[in-house]
Amino acid sequence: MQLSERDRSLLAGEPGEAQKLAMELLIAVGETDGAHHLIDIEAAHVDGCSYHGQAGVDFAHMLVEGHGRVQVPTTLNVSSLDLLHPDLYKGDSAVAESARALMNLYVTLGCRPTWTCAPYQLQDRPSFGEQIAWGESNAIVFANSVLGARTNRYGDFMDICCALTGRAPYAGLHTDAGRLATIRLDVVVPDSILDDDIAYPLLGHVLGQLAGNRVPVITGLDERASEDRLKALGAAAASSGAVAMFHVVGVTPEAATLSEALGNAPPQQVVSISPDTLRDARRELTTATGALGAVSVGTPHMSLDELVSLAALVDGHKTAVPFYVNTSRHVLSEAETAGVMTPIEAFGVIVVTDTCTYMTPIMGDIEGDVMTNSGKWAYYAPANLGVGVVIGSLADCVESAVTGSAVTTGEWS
Repeated sequence: MQLSERDRSLLAGEPGEAQKLAMELLIAVGETDGAHHLIDIEAAHVDGCSYHGQAGVDFAHMLVEGHGRVQVPTTLNVSSLDLLHPDLYKGDSAVAESARALMNLYVTLGCRPTWTCAPYQLQDRPSFGEQIAWGESNAIVFANSVLGARTNRYGDFMDICCALTGRAPYAGLHTDAGRLATIRLDVVVPDSILDDDIAYPLLGHVLGQLAGNRVPVITGLDERASEDRLKALGAAAASSGAVAMFHVVGVTPEAATLSEALGNAPPQQVVSISPDTLRDARRELTTATGALGAVSVGTPHMSLDELVSLAALVDGHKTAVPFYVNTSRHVLSEAETAGVMTPIEAFGVIVVTDTCTYMTPIMGDIEGDVMTNSGKWAYYAPANLGVGVVIGSLADCVESAVTGSAVTTGEWS
């Protein structure tokens, strides 16, 4: 790999041992990926701040002891604790102590304590063409697909190494060629389905299964594919598969035409998506076996627009089951300032920030199934929490919470 003078300085340990280790890892992974050199990045988002065991704490501690300091603006993903609502945590106290220690270590490295899986909802999100290094699968796919920023699918440890050096291997989705689609999905469904929020995570679930780690291009969607709907689509695709970027013809910034998305080459595979395809996806994600025990929405974190929609749906009603809303602390603050949370709180919602209910012991022992509007939550929760899941739209989730039993409407009833 060709290294710049500054790269060699970092590799020699001149700024400190943390940067030396980070550079060694970047070079090793970059060479494995076929990169011939490193590039400067403008920002990073770190997923390694979430506690999965002592190894993560040891690694972060080693970076702090090695005088590590991030070289670019760096945000932090969800962690394992809700620092704004600590009483929600129902797990082991020793695990909580380790999780908090890990969070503190990453803040010591100079990262911003944003604690969100949706950093693209921050005001200073990346711009088109900007080279970044992001962890967290849904954030990665949104940055590449919707914003047109450029990042590979960086896992734990690699993300902070990029942040500590301000560099990333020039390979994959950082390059023009790596961003071209190779599989085409033609969505052929009636308008009533495209008008329904739940169609987008279902499409994402199918997309992930079909594309794997390839870049797909989707035809048949239109301006109804809003940022929040594309967020839901990408999060599901990055869960059922390893999708890090997708194109939507006429919607996403690098797909003004089908030819542009494909780089004027024929696709390796063409798949037609029908209403039955989406119904099959819903059946796959619905693992419910009994009565409704709770509702959990907002995975990835709910945006302000989604909270506004939720407020309108719940106004004047009361939930009959525990109803969890996952959002970020900065969006929550905006919603509180705007008065959006008043009807939501009156409905009886339990607000969760800094983390998510599918990964942190917050919900406790749920008697019954859990309803969600998230393809990602539906994909992971059965194994993580041992619960059955019903997937439906946000409106379905609210109606189900009010009645105390799972309700699905429209094409999915």
